[in-house]
Amino acid sequence: MPFARLASATTPTCHIGLGLAAVGRPGYINLGRDRDLPADRSVAALRARTHELLDAAYAQGVRYFDVARSYGRSEEFLADWLTDRPEADDVVVGSKWGYTYTANWTTDAERHEVKDHSAQTYERQRAETEALLGDRLDLYQIHSVTPDSPALTDKELHAGLAEAAARGVTVGFSTSGPAQADAIRAALAVTVDGEPLFRTVQSTYNALETSAGPALAEAHDAGLTVIVKEGMANGRLAGEQAPDALKAVAEETSYGCDAVALALVLQQPWAGVVLSGAATSPQLASNLHAAAVYLDEDHLARLAALVEDPRAYWERRSALPWH
Repeated sequence: MPFARLASATTPTCHIGLGLAAVGRPGYINLGRDRDLPADRSVAALRARTHELLDAAYAQGVRYFDVARSYGRSEEFLADWLTDRPEADDVVVGSKWGYTYTANWTTDAERHEVKDHSAQTYERQRAETEALLGDRLDLYQIHSVTPDSPALTDKELHAGLAEAAARGVTVGFSTSGPAQADAIRAALAVTVDGEPLFRTVQSTYNALETSAGPALAEAHDAGLTVIVKEGMANGRLAGEQAPDALKAVAEETSYGCDAVALALVLQQPWAGVVLSGAATSPQLASNLHAAAVYLDEDHLARLAALVEDPRAYWERRSALPWH
């Protein structure tokens, strides 16, 4: 598996990855994005910002980069960067299929992405991803599986994914929504010719939303690499908007709220890679401090009090505006 390359890495930040959802397209839901990005959100401007972040991440030891078909031009921006930097042959590249980007490079589209987990969409988007990333693609994931997703039962799709796995691409899935644990357990049961189909899982887990934790531990025990997204709850756990309990722990550790929030996830024994969704180089540098943060039992107990009901958490997330 490509993640064995991370397991053998020696940099403190090798288990922190960089996701490009926030910089691969002009509109996204992260809080504070109006401050983080310039008024000029042209393709050229966001390409430059993405390459700046990739340069900074690679220089600081990050070796996993996460994109998706629905993240605007994130695959294209990453592909250009990889071409320009042949020395970065040790990175692991993951992408996702299942959502089609429909905003046409605007911030005020009625719909920014359309979900479709059919075998036909997989074939189309797999060709699109291959045209951009070629043999640099290590991991291809179904984007945002839920318990009712046809991707869990579609045998034609499973055969196509198994064929990709036979050609050397690791096959995984991501989850979203209040029933993440159910989706994870259902995906663990999917087999092709008696063998488990999925080798990775990417889920939301943070100080506010921990409901997927037991299922992620089960996935880890089953041999899957666990990738954690939204460790800062789309910005709710960073800066002035962070809860007071998190601010207090951050002050005691002498690190930022963002670093503490990510450190909480890194300390989970099942966490393989934890994603930063930084939109600026200073944000990224602060996020990477998570590798140095130690949270004791008292810290963990106080942060545990922040957990929200999963349905309330996801309702609030779905109400965040694209900007």
